[in-house]
Amino acid sequence: MMNDHMETYHEDEDKGMRKGSLHLPEGVRIRGRLAAGYDRILTREALEFVTDLERTFRSRVKWMLDFRKEQQARFDAGEVPAFDPAMVAIREGSWVCDGVPLAIADRRVEITGPVERKMVINALNSGAKVFMADFEDSLAPHWDNVMRGHINLRDAVNKTIEWEDKARNKLYKLNKNTAVLFVRPRGWHLKEAHIEIDGEPATGCLTDFGFYFFHNHEAFRTTHGGAGPFFYLPKMQHSREAAVWNSVFDRAERALGVPHGSIKATVLIETLPAVFQMNEILYELRSHSAGLNCGRWDYIFSYVKTFQGHPDRLLPDRVQVGMGQHFMKSYTELLIQTCHRRGVHAMGGMAAQIPIRDNAAANEAAMALVRADKLREVTAGHDGTWAAHPGLISLVMDVFNANMTKENQIESRKREDVSITEADLIEKPRGVRTLDGLRLNTRVGIQYVEAWLNGTGSVPLYNLMEDAATAEISRVQNWQWIRYGAVLDGESVPIKVDKELFARVVSEELARVEGEVGTERFKKGRFVEAARMFARQCTAAKLDDFLTLDAYSRVVSIVPEARLSRLNGGTFPQHCLHPMIQTISTMLADVQF
Repeated sequence: MMNDHMETYHEDEDKGMRKGSLHLPEGVRIRGRLAAGYDRILTREALEFVTDLERTFRSRVKWMLDFRKEQQARFDAGEVPAFDPAMVAIREGSWVCDGVPLAIADRRVEITGPVERKMVINALNSGAKVFMADFEDSLAPHWDNVMRGHINLRDAVNKTIEWEDKARNKLYKLNKNTAVLFVRPRGWHLKEAHIEIDGEPATGCLTDFGFYFFHNHEAFRTTHGGAGPFFYLPKMQHSREAAVWNSVFDRAERALGVPHGSIKATVLIETLPAVFQMNEILYELRSHSAGLNCGRWDYIFSYVKTFQGHPDRLLPDRVQVGMGQHFMKSYTELLIQTCHRRGVHAMGGMAAQIPIRDNAAANEAAMALVRADKLREVTAGHDGTWAAHPGLISLVMDVFNANMTKENQIESRKREDVSITEADLIEKPRGVRTLDGLRLNTRVGIQYVEAWLNGTGSVPLYNLMEDAATAEISRVQNWQWIRYGAVLDGESVPIKVDKELFARVVSEELARVEGEVGTERFKKGRFVEAARMFARQCTAAKLDDFLTLDAYSRVVSIVPEARLSRLNGGTFPQHCLHPMIQTISTMLADVQF
């Protein structure tokens, strides 16, 4: 039994903050501010549960991340991803995963979004079969966003969540029938710097999973026939990572007396190495599996990241890298075949379009793209798909209802006609590289990073919903073109992408952004800081693994040691990096490949 100690926090009563104390397990420190309601999540019992997960699995997480680096080094040296010959028995075996719970047999339309309070209510009320509440790509993991997110999900599971829009005099609350809740924790690579365990930042995904599972498993299972809770698992690269998640689930179930196999998780296949491990991933999670999902945007990002050392694999403009590309079509068909052979759902990907309210013709064109994309998915054999906006739910539902009469297609569409080779999965994408593509990448990247720094992780830009996955495509494509001096198509004279050209593009696109958002908004925002950060990552000698790793250091809000024993309300200044302002050209001149 651990000895406990106590750190006491006080908030101003006139701000509605509750006076109280946190009884922390030994070795645990909360380094972020304590606002109203946070103590509902940061209970001693919940922290003990999270601490046990951290101490049990921390070394395995570090080992997995080290293996990723070793694997990338082999790819950089010329190796390409392939099926593991040592795992042929698993790939060719006749095993199946445990049955799909009745509560999630029908997942034909799923909506995704961050764990913001109004979003949670609207998504659960949207008419979708599932809402994936996201702590990952669509959430900027500021401390307050994470803590409030857990409060929101706890209230949602207990059916007490409400939100009042005072300006419109409107109260948002749950309908009688709502979508089934899934939760996506952060990837293995992200830390939670505001919680220290034995002197180290906690692992973000273990805190996300741990707090949600601890506080909600009983209420959730009561209303879902004893099944659940349900999760989405992001950014995997190998079945060994699935094995760790399976061990986390087993330990959590045992610790809280939950029947084995109650937890079900869908794995996003959104990295190129993972597509060669799909059978092995399902095998490791077979008692906890709810299938696989085509995380198409991160998958494109991963294609560049995996082949960052291969100058012969430059992507065309990102708008041309769609599901018609052979390597993308191959991956989705193999995923469907694999999932249905193993008795679980094969989920489709996200259409990034959003309704366009001020242009009927443009809106109809966008909706036609969504309709065609979802028709492709359901006729290929997918059991469901994603939508980013509540306004798309009825359209997507109509497409699936017209083409999928049963709850899913697990038994009816085995796709035994599919025969995908290693070469199919890594075929080079086709298309052109243009100056307009470079400009769009830069404009989107700057605006997304600026929003993320300010706490927003999902941003509508140019009639598309951008999150960390789509922003990553912009970043790594720019890096790839600059790194290898891509020659742009469609120009009267050959133009090679280099740092000098990119510096000009950054300056010009930053000016364009100012014109689009307005000078007042531009000056109040963090656009120049975002441009510096995005430009530095696009020109780095070595490609950063994730945009968010650098960005996170700029939003960590650590309370100084002298104030850990008492907080007097309000938000403390962020622990940010504030380099001296210099021109983009000067900054880029310092970067050497």
